[in-house]
Amino acid sequence: MSILSSILVLLALNVTDQKIGIFEGNSDIGEVKLAGSASYDDSSKTYTVSGSGLNMWFDKDALHYVYKKVSGNQSIEAVIKFLGTGKNAHRKACLIVRQNLDANSAYADIAVHGDGLTSLQYREAAGSTTHEVQSNIKSPTQVKLTRLGNYVLAGVNDSYSGASIRLNLTDDYYIGIAVCSHDVDVSETATFSQVSVNPAEPGAATLCSTLETVYIASTDRRVVHVFEDHMEAPNWTPDGKNLIFNSQGLLYSIPATGGEPTKIDTGFAIRCNNDHGISPDGKTLVISDQSQEDHQSVIYTLPIDGGAPKRITEHSPSYWHGWSPDGKTLAYCAQRDGKFGIFTIQIDGGSETRLTTADAGKLDDGPDYSPNGTHIIFNSDRTGKMQLYQMNPDGTGVEQITKDERNNWFGHISPDSKWMVYVSYEPDVKGHPANKDVELRLMNMADHKTKTLAKLFGGQGTINVPSWSPDSKRVAFVSYQFVG
Repeated sequence: MSILSSILVLLALNVTDQKIGIFEGNSDIGEVKLAGSASYDDSSKTYTVSGSGLNMWFDKDALHYVYKKVSGNQSIEAVIKFLGTGKNAHRKACLIVRQNLDANSAYADIAVHGDGLTSLQYREAAGSTTHEVQSNIKSPTQVKLTRLGNYVLAGVNDSYSGASIRLNLTDDYYIGIAVCSHDVDVSETATFSQVSVNPAEPGAATLCSTLETVYIASTDRRVVHVFEDHMEAPNWTPDGKNLIFNSQGLLYSIPATGGEPTKIDTGFAIRCNNDHGISPDGKTLVISDQSQEDHQSVIYTLPIDGGAPKRITEHSPSYWHGWSPDGKTLAYCAQRDGKFGIFTIQIDGGSETRLTTADAGKLDDGPDYSPNGTHIIFNSDRTGKMQLYQMNPDGTGVEQITKDERNNWFGHISPDSKWMVYVSYEPDVKGHPANKDVELRLMNMADHKTKTLAKLFGGQGTINVPSWSPDSKRVAFVSYQFVG
């Protein structure tokens, strides 16, 4: 390309390499009808950015971008304010990292919308579809975006927002500020003050847990609550109103739309693990607690609103995982005589029935009933890798469901019987440890085709127990991040 041709291309894109504050240049990205602009006021240390463009979504973007090229782990933060009332509630002012300046580039941003909605948006690869993790905080006064290795984290109001995604950016990449009007015939303007771009270091002091939900149709996620400690394993109540989870040996309830958690009275059971659930009629909780006797896990039931636990399993360790649709039978993993297996027991207790026996050094785990009660889903490493299986409720007719090189755990079928969600580890991971790169995967039960719902830092505690919404549209789960 000749020098003249290059200049004409840059002019067409409204590209300038003139330094603007701490940034190296600015340009319109994608197809814009109205050229954008950017300026910097050194006295107030404020950037003013105007941009048009139809959207930053789907497989390509249109925006005005102020940027600098960086490498490695970097963090950008700013106070964002829109100027004027705006025409479209979905106009966006963003902090953004992009692989390049192409309209279809891989990217991640924290976008503050005109109506206050704040989301971590991202496109995993060039030309792929954009997705988002919605924050539970609207109209924050300050936002932050951090690239740490293969993860991008979003912060709001000087705190971790709970939103993080896995994104493989290669060095070098771009970091900066941007505006999109969400209307091709309109230019919107926002100011960015207290802007800084700095090298970022992985946090080590605090493990934050994020309770999230994900829509299976769009794979878009929403933050329900962020915890500055360890919590695990959400159950969705049958009425769809609340999520129940465990933390520090206790159980809590929280509105599925967000809010503050409420402790559930579990009596003497103060070492509850993440194997807990709710009866089909929504009246009873089942827990696995290790606070008594030999401090190995025992299964108990108690009223949904709390109360004195009733012991169900005589022997330990026993880890609950499934409740039959008729409410009469519990399915669980247990170790007896040194061997693990899948067991069932009547809800009133009594003698247990062993359905499977794992070979020495092997594990059968995670049993859950299908919604119609015709099968029990479980995971087993009997062939080497941990895979998902189904069997008849009496233990006969075992069939393998997943057949890949990954390690797949804790399969749960949706209430409408159309889907199965499970957590999938990398091929070399043994067991189901915490703090690993994992995927939530969704299987179509009609043809057994799968797709990825979410890529996250998690594992143990992410989705051990049934966590489908009663309408089969969403799944609740937990992601984790070390935040400095």
